[in-house]
Amino acid sequence: MGNWFTAGRSMPVGLHGMVVSSQPLATQAGIEILKRGGNAIDATVAMAAVLNVVEPMSTGIGGDAFVLVYLKKTGEIRALNASGRAPYAATLDYFRDKNIAAIPDTGMLPVTVPGALDGWAVVTERHGTMSLRELLQPAICYAEEGFPVAEKAAHEWAKSTAKLSAHPNSAANYLTNGRAPNAGEKFRQKNLAASLRKIADGGKEVFYGGELAEEIVRFSQKNGGLLSLKDFKDHTSTWVDPIKTSYRGHEVYELPPNTQGITVLQMLNMLQPFDVVSLGYNTTAYVHLLIEIKKLAFADRDQYLADPEFTRVPVERLISKSYAAERVKRIDPNRAGEYPAGLGALSGDTQIFCAVDGEGNAVSFINSLFEGFGCGLVGGNTGIMLQNRGKLFSLDPADPNCVAPHKRSSHTIMPAMVFKEQKPFLIFGVTGAHMQPQGQVQVLANLIDFGMTLQQALDAPRVNHLEGLEVALEAGIAPDVREELRQKGHRVLDEANFGGGQAIMIHPEYGTLIGGSDPRKDGCAMGY
Repeated sequence: MGNWFTAGRSMPVGLHGMVVSSQPLATQAGIEILKRGGNAIDATVAMAAVLNVVEPMSTGIGGDAFVLVYLKKTGEIRALNASGRAPYAATLDYFRDKNIAAIPDTGMLPVTVPGALDGWAVVTERHGTMSLRELLQPAICYAEEGFPVAEKAAHEWAKSTAKLSAHPNSAANYLTNGRAPNAGEKFRQKNLAASLRKIADGGKEVFYGGELAEEIVRFSQKNGGLLSLKDFKDHTSTWVDPIKTSYRGHEVYELPPNTQGITVLQMLNMLQPFDVVSLGYNTTAYVHLLIEIKKLAFADRDQYLADPEFTRVPVERLISKSYAAERVKRIDPNRAGEYPAGLGALSGDTQIFCAVDGEGNAVSFINSLFEGFGCGLVGGNTGIMLQNRGKLFSLDPADPNCVAPHKRSSHTIMPAMVFKEQKPFLIFGVTGAHMQPQGQVQVLANLIDFGMTLQQALDAPRVNHLEGLEVALEAGIAPDVREELRQKGHRVLDEANFGGGQAIMIHPEYGTLIGGSDPRKDGCAMGY
């Protein structure tokens, strides 16, 4: 199928373990855990904690997590939904009485109960070999002693300067004299370090029923929020059955709703009948097809995606091959279509990180504050930045994703795994809110259809359909393709979030481990 271009970096290889993340300090923490005898679960939890410190705009215990775990001994694939729920006080009447038409981006109203830490603890207790206390130590060290801010993280941090400056508590924790830290500058997080130490000593109960919960609730009540101690005490993570589809001899696994894993499976089902190799890599015909398939899948996502504990989501129908065959009939190869969408264009800050250990266990782990620095508020003196995931709730009572007490919102973050001949082949994910399903599908097509190496598949220029007729094309997609897409009715833009992928491939012939890390982030893969 050919070499499409030279990848920007060579791929690390390993025999006994491989980890990958968006930040080298986190990757290093993960590989050290593996070398000390920890397993893939241990490594990803340690990376999650370090990322909380070194990429605080994207991820942390103030946010949510989803985890896919492959257990070599039993052959099981386990899925953990560690997303939080709306406060009990978040009723539709509350927002109506205050004449709030949409849940805002910032402040305490979009804050849902943070689910990530419970997820870290649950997956560690169930499948790890080390204690949460041990796994938090690298993060505590970086928070207390300081860490050098990476180049791309500094750029993303600076984008949120105004957001952080809007509240003195946030500015005190995450700005230096009113500015974001520069690339290479040392940054310390004393308050977050103290909170992580309390969790290491007292376990997750300190956060969900102890002094950290009390401080966050006190801050919430003082700043117009709805959180209560009962919201924290009643929080639980949920083990769920993963969902899957087949794509050209591969089995692709995702988490079920409330997250948007169904969307990847729908897109792959719609793409499968087409001979994309004949269409050609990133040709006008191929890019147009990707865009139209995305629109169709997202129209369904926006209509049906919600908390399955509150509403029935027709998952089996949506991810069936027969339904995909019906949907693709609507695509006009010569004209951009418009399909209704409910959520609009979003830009998410999230981190995906993965690990495979020497026994063959594998983990795809994603953790997020949703948008950059979440709601923009730190929970009191805890140093913990709070997510704004509740922004995704609808205030339309007819919408299955309408806000309700103790309900999970629709969710964008989605770890993934791919199996080939019943063996794990690819452990991966792509960040970026609406970009996540699009990015996953493009990476998989690059690998499976176009025969790219793992790093080439991650480096390759991407397409991001935003909303309506607007689509952003990354540099590297030919000028004539842009013009031909315009002629089909697309509004072509250059600027967008094109995501950040992290991946580990288990070589199907040799069984060796190959790492790939997206050049759009600061990260790297590391094996041994």
